[in-house]
Order: sequence, then structure tokens, then C-alpha cells
Amino acid sequence: MFAGRTTNVTAVRRKNNEITFFEVPRKTTPWIQKMKKIPLVRGVVAILESSAKGSQHLNFSMESYAEDELEDVKDETAPVKEKKGWSLSMIVGVAVAGILSFVAGKLVFTVVPAMIEQLIFGHAFKNIIVHNLIEGVIKILFLLSYLYIISLTPLIKRLFQYHGAEHKVISAYEAGAELTVANVQRFTRLHYRCGSSFIVFSVLVGIVVYSFFHWDSLWERVYIRVLLLPVVLGASYEALRFTNALRDLPVLRFLGYPGLWLQKLTTKEPTDEQVAVSIASFNRMLEIDRQGVKA
Repeated sequence: MFAGRTTNVTAVRRKNNEITFFEVPRKTTPWIQKMKKIPLVRGVVAILESSAKGSQHLNFSMESYAEDELEDVKDETAPVKEKKGWSLSMIVGVAVAGILSFVAGKLVFTVVPAMIEQLIFGHAFKNIIVHNLIEGVIKILFLLSYLYIISLTPLIKRLFQYHGAEHKVISAYEAGAELTVANVQRFTRLHYRCGSSFIVFSVLVGIVVYSFFHWDSLWERVYIRVLLLPVVLGASYEALRFTNALRDLPVLRFLGYPGLWLQKLTTKEPTDEQVAVSIASFNRMLEIDRQGVKA
């Protein structure tokens, strides 16, 4: 999936080798546009919006895969059911599901490490900063273990390969290289602007933010983290923007390294066929953007 100035585009290779596209205009209401200009707030808005739109595109790819599988086993004598487009209710439903999934997942990865640290080290010492550092370590280990385990499944591994293909295409385009499979494969699958980097920053920023708040019990510690979650997300987004702005400075490039290291788990080396699909998606996005400029 690639996000252009006017449209988000996803390309899917079907079993008959045809590449189909799913295109969603990037339209937002005026009040959301205004919120995207407010520091800290814009991060939360952008994350929720990305979760909603990402779920729509992922659902399209899953539907395409399911249709191809059904095509292989369907009764040839049965009437073919005409495929209908997405209705507004379907789009809204998938978007809401994507947002709720993100919020639920973020709550789990925020609350569970805090509870584990409190149960094991709650009475070992009183220094809040040390407690937060241990909680951060537990959170990172929890996250890395989760990503590693799911990356072993064929479906997620394939998803991570396409993630790597997206990064290679963007890197090749930014370098001014012709977008051919051979050229694109020469580039790294790691990219500074990847959302995976945000996950690392949310852990590091959380350690700092939570250190300003004292708690006297496990439940007080938990609800403080839940209440501060929007603050941590917003500050993490600003930190990511800051490191992206400094990525070309030799001395300060290391600020983005934690996110790049995490991408070694969230991306995999893609096949030539997967790179070809990513190139098709990117070119389609550019084509739509050019049409929008001409219009």
C-alpha cells in the first residue's frame, strides 16, 4: 500500500497473475485537518486515521485472497455471484474495527508490562524511574517476542515481505533510480519514515512521561498509564518527526537507529514478484496524483 497526495493505493496479485488495485481517496473533514496541525494532538489523529485506512486495505487484500481460494473449489456449474463494491457501511465498519484493534492492542502492550513489573518488583525498591526502566525493558521484550512469533507464520511472513518491498520501492524512488525489479532489489528494506519506528519511540517516551507521575498501588499505576496513553502517543509522533528531520545529519542519524533495528523483525526480504506488485502500486499512486494535479 502507498499513500499519495490524493489517494491511498493497494495492489494485489491474483492467482491468474492479474494485478488489481484498491484505491481510497484521501479525504478528511475540515476539523480533522485542523487537528493535524496541532502538535501532540496531530500524532494521535494520524495514528488512528492510519489504523482505520490500513484496515480497509488489509481487508481488501484478504478478501482477494479468499476469493481466489474459493475460485479453486467452487462448483463450475453453479452461477457466479457478481462481486459488489464496498458500501459506505462496510468502509466505516472496517475503519472502526481497525481503530478498536489498535486501541485494544496498545492497551494490552501498555498495561500488561506495568502489571508484570509491579507484581515482580513492586516491593523491591521505591525509585519510580527504576521501576519505569524495568517496565520499559519488559515491554520491549514482550514486543520483540510477539513480533518474532507472529513472523514465523506464513501469512505474517508474507505480509512482512511486502512491507520490505514497499520500503525498497520508496528508497529507489527517492534515490532517483528507475523502478525496475532489479534496481529496487538493490536497496535496503529498512526505512527511516516507517511506522515501526513509532513503536520504539512510544516505549522510550513512555518511560520519560510516566516518571513524572507517582503511584501507590497497582491499579493506580495502570489507570495513570491508560489516561496518559494519548500523551505518550502524541509525544512519540513528534519524536519520530524530529528524528526524520535529522536523519541526514551524520552525528544525529543514530536517533533513528532503534526504529531501523525493529524493522529487521517487521520487514522481510521480498521476492521479485512481490517487488513487482509494489512497483505497480507505487506507479498507480503516482499516476493518480498526476491526474489530480492536471485536474
